Amino acid sequence: MKEYLKKFYRTILYKFFNLLYGKILYSDVNQVNQKIEIKKIDDKEICKKDNSKYLVAKINHGRVCTDYVENVAIINDNQIVNTFSYQQVNGKLKSTKFNSMVYKGTPYLKKKFKGKVLSLTQGASGHKNYFHWLFDILPKIKLFSELYNLNNLNYFYLSKLENYQKITLECLGLSKIQIIDSNKYRHIQADELFISEHPWYYQGTILEQAHNLPSWIIKWIASTFLKHAKSFDCSEKVYIDRSESPFEHCQIQNNLEIINYLESKGFKSYKTGELPFLNQVYLFNNAKQIVGAHGAAFANLVFCKKDTKIVEIKPTNRPNLVSRTISETQNLKFNLIETEVLPEDQKKGGDIILNKNLLDKYL
Repeated sequence: MKEYLKKFYRTILYKFFNLLYGKILYSDVNQVNQKIEIKKIDDKEICKKDNSKYLVAKINHGRVCTDYVENVAIINDNQIVNTFSYQQVNGKLKSTKFNSMVYKGTPYLKKKFKGKVLSLTQGASGHKNYFHWLFDILPKIKLFSELYNLNNLNYFYLSKLENYQKITLECLGLSKIQIIDSNKYRHIQADELFISEHPWYYQGTILEQAHNLPSWIIKWIASTFLKHAKSFDCSEKVYIDRSESPFEHCQIQNNLEIINYLESKGFKSYKTGELPFLNQVYLFNNAKQIVGAHGAAFANLVFCKKDTKIVEIKPTNRPNLVSRTISETQNLKFNLIETEVLPEDQKKGGDIILNKNLLDKYL
């Protein structure tokens, strides 16, 4: 009965909002009218991995509606805009016709904002994740700036900012642009709504596609933030201690043993989440050797000097090879240790057991 009542409530809610704001329509072809313009970035240096051109849209009185997890609907009148909407089903990117707003409408009260809004929200991966902030969200700002003046923007539409995110915007000179919290306001309308398409994720899962990161993003992130690096007393031999992460994957069960072993080799361990962003930039740029389990901290490889020696550890069933992509672009000496996949009943405390003798061969 409880589940039935929940389903009945949702049905009534969806019908109410469909009456209030109208049904969201899907079409294979984006609606073309006086309200929407879609421009191409005609720059050979800023293009996708396959050399195709990026698109940026401007919609007068456009809407965004998001469930804050897997779906973001960009709406022109009452039609969903294909290229710029975002939807995942069971973690995989799908056609816009699968966007939840198409079949349930926009079930949140709409908030109108005067002025120009750049939508940067993209579901759960775009909220707090360090890697996705650097390589998804900030590049969307760069794409927008290739066609429009950032100084004329009034708002960014995204989740409430973490401190490191605020610092990156300060470095870009964008700290005065106001933030519309996409968790608080799930459905907005703007006088002028702008959207850049995702810079590299077009199919499948994010983990599988991250290796398609275009080189221009890597070079732009490095050149943008290296000049702001803040020095501190740190080792040139760095072990990234991932034990601070709340996630269980890519955790080394015998982490303390590995820390002690690496310290005997002159390494010092760091929990990068405890370091301010600009100190992280310096730590990786100062390093000559970096060892650690796969995780968001390895996004900082973008800041390493040429020929820095990298040893990344991950289980063989983790598909993400983005560290290799960054290393190839930045001319780093990348090494990957892939460990055996542990049975589920042996993953308590982590899914990696690292043999220090095996590690020694890569140092």
